[in-house]
Amino acid sequence: MRHLPLLALLLLVPTTQAQDVPSIAEKTAGMTHIDGYHDVYLDNTTGKIWWEIGSFGEEFLYATAMATGLGSNDIGLDRTQLGGQWVVKFERYGPKVMLAVPNLDYRADTDNPLERKSVEDAFASGVLHGFTVAAESDGRVLVDATDFFLRDARNVVQTLQRSGEGNFRLDPSRSAPWPDMTKGFPENTEVEVMLTFTGDNPGSEVRSVAAVPEAFTVRQRHSIIKLPPPGYEPRLADPRAGYYGVTYADYTTPIGEDMRVRYISRHRLEKKDPTAERSEAVEPIIYYLDPGTPEPVRSALLEGGRWWNEAFEAAGFINAFRVEMLPAGADPLDVRYNVINWLHRSTRGWSYGSSITDPRTGEILKGHVQLGSLRVRQDYLIAEGLLAPYDAESIARREASGEDPMLEMALARIRQLSAHEIGHTIGIMHNFAASPTDRASVMDYPAPLPVLRPDGTVDLDHAYDTGIGEWDEYAVRYGYTEFAPGADEKAELEAILKEMRDKGLMFISDSDARAPGGAHPQAHLWDNGANPVTTLDDFMAIRRQALDRFGVANLRPDRPLALLEEVLVPLYLGHRYQVEAVSKLVGGMDYAYAMRGDGQPPPTPIPADVQERALGALLDVLSTENLALPEHIRTGIPPRPPGFGRNRELFPRETGLVFDPYAPPAVVADMVFDLLLHPERAARLTTQKDINPQLPDLPQVLTAVTDRVFTGNVPRGGYEAELERIVQRTWVHALLSAAASDRYPAAARSRVSYHLRAIHIWLQENMDEHDVETRAHRTDLFDAIDRWIFRPYQPDERRPSVTAPPGAPIGG
Repeated sequence: MRHLPLLALLLLVPTTQAQDVPSIAEKTAGMTHIDGYHDVYLDNTTGKIWWEIGSFGEEFLYATAMATGLGSNDIGLDRTQLGGQWVVKFERYGPKVMLAVPNLDYRADTDNPLERKSVEDAFASGVLHGFTVAAESDGRVLVDATDFFLRDARNVVQTLQRSGEGNFRLDPSRSAPWPDMTKGFPENTEVEVMLTFTGDNPGSEVRSVAAVPEAFTVRQRHSIIKLPPPGYEPRLADPRAGYYGVTYADYTTPIGEDMRVRYISRHRLEKKDPTAERSEAVEPIIYYLDPGTPEPVRSALLEGGRWWNEAFEAAGFINAFRVEMLPAGADPLDVRYNVINWLHRSTRGWSYGSSITDPRTGEILKGHVQLGSLRVRQDYLIAEGLLAPYDAESIARREASGEDPMLEMALARIRQLSAHEIGHTIGIMHNFAASPTDRASVMDYPAPLPVLRPDGTVDLDHAYDTGIGEWDEYAVRYGYTEFAPGADEKAELEAILKEMRDKGLMFISDSDARAPGGAHPQAHLWDNGANPVTTLDDFMAIRRQALDRFGVANLRPDRPLALLEEVLVPLYLGHRYQVEAVSKLVGGMDYAYAMRGDGQPPPTPIPADVQERALGALLDVLSTENLALPEHIRTGIPPRPPGFGRNRELFPRETGLVFDPYAPPAVVADMVFDLLLHPERAARLTTQKDINPQLPDLPQVLTAVTDRVFTGNVPRGGYEAELERIVQRTWVHALLSAAASDRYPAAARSRVSYHLRAIHIWLQENMDEHDVETRAHRTDLFDAIDRWIFRPYQPDERRPSVTAPPGAPIGG
């Protein structure tokens, strides 16, 4: 055999490989061709998915989603839930093709290609998947993309593991392409797959929702999307404006200036006549409602969503925002449609407003709303607790008039919720400082606002606001106003923000409002009113009136009496979020997202008298009058019958099957003391007197609570006396937990420890009581503090756990 030179052998290799690779037409003969932005082929004989790649180096958007859901709010894998999204491009390396992900977090905004390359090379890019060329024609290649599409792109396995629902794995033998929802369009291609996950230890949530918990099936979506054309002008973000956005580091920024570039997220919206003060849009923003939404919810969602057109009118557009029904046959995950989805879960949970966005510029390509269907039922339940509407007279009146005040309140909330979640998808963040200024934004979380009539009945006619808020108009004007040619956009935007501030409208968002140790006096979730304390006082009066007449009239006819507890929970705990709002006044600080030179005042501590009134209101919540359940409630809720088992929406109990009348008060006491002794609040109380000697400090607050808790005048014996003991026990154990925690601020911990010794002495000096219950109770508290003083406090001796029924998402 004649030996060829090595160079000749190497030259022969590519030729041989090229001869072995068929054309795309040959390879795909007999397959189902999905003709779209990127062509894909479904091979029904092998179950494979083939991807035709027409160009290399051209960037496009790749996004994932859950096409079908698991049906559990706790797990968080919902129908039509969007997942990750990446700008990607194909790169070829001989027979290999890589789906590469450029690193857009670090850029060089310059025309100098070498400067751009220096930044690109400095920070790692990524590769989502690697493919092998299986066919080729005229520079186009075909790759087997089955493994890419039939993978757990939405991280179901990790999500289940993280939520404690068991160890699952993807079963390829029970997974396949889903041809009916694999479609191609000129600017996007949609590939859907059916995936089965198996596990031998499914958790309780999976067991509660899956037909076969050990092997459940969901569908996932892969969207291949053409990036939008040039012409969109990014708008710089401002922390006072309330917009989501994209951010990256620009390494061409002059030294001394901020390297971070921040753009707001918004839809592309342009006037037909840019010179006109008001003009129709070149292409209006249209949202489409899921046709699976039933009436009367459907009409409420359409109405609430359409409120936004008022804000766009204020921004200079005519009929630029519309909400319509999704056309027959349209796919809610198709990037061409902004969609409001009606979402079902086994338990009530959050609604969401998300979007598919161009990460290069912040341009929103698809708004995507998910509305939980059980939330409207929770509002109905709250109204049933407030109105007691099932006495014979009320039923007859509703039948005669055809009116249902519970349904009207629930639908009013749904209108507001539709506008709220759409607001997120047009780029706007939560504004939790809107409720004090006459409910100035749909982007706040509203609690129902009942009013007590002179005759003692409850009025829900204005429980929720209607229409877009004043702050919302300013937000849309900031994000969407198209200024006249030649205008100074920066100056125009600053003028909008100043006008908003001059109207007394504030913007404070999640990080400042959600934390239970938060300090802002106006930034609260599920609150009402300009003055949190006044609103709390008003609601406590309504709550007491509703509890006094609570009974069979709160329950529909032909329902087990045990179900009264479901109605009782949101009524009895209806003040929980207003209590949290009041707690933020104690050790609170008033501030704004101020910018240099905008004239906003510096942070200011809450005045001493306001803090003291807030503390008094919180302690009023713990009075026996406000904690006590009327006797007819304590004795009127029987054990639950078969088929109506307990669920997490109920109060905890230590009494077995029998309703526990002490558990609800214990939940409230635990809630109040958790807020008052929050480590961040304790730290502020420890130091705020250094700023202003007139402000209360932590020892003053601790003393005020103890004086109120331990000096009641409740007659010994009976239900009310036990409530007093519950509050005292909860307070002492809350202090012990704080003093024993190495995560508690050191200065605050020392003051708490000192205060515990004072309580220890008081208990020793006041042990001689006439009734054995009080002596036993005080001895137990004395011994608990004694053990903590004279030896390390053991973990199993810490504060008894009280699990409150879930509150959010609904204000009670």
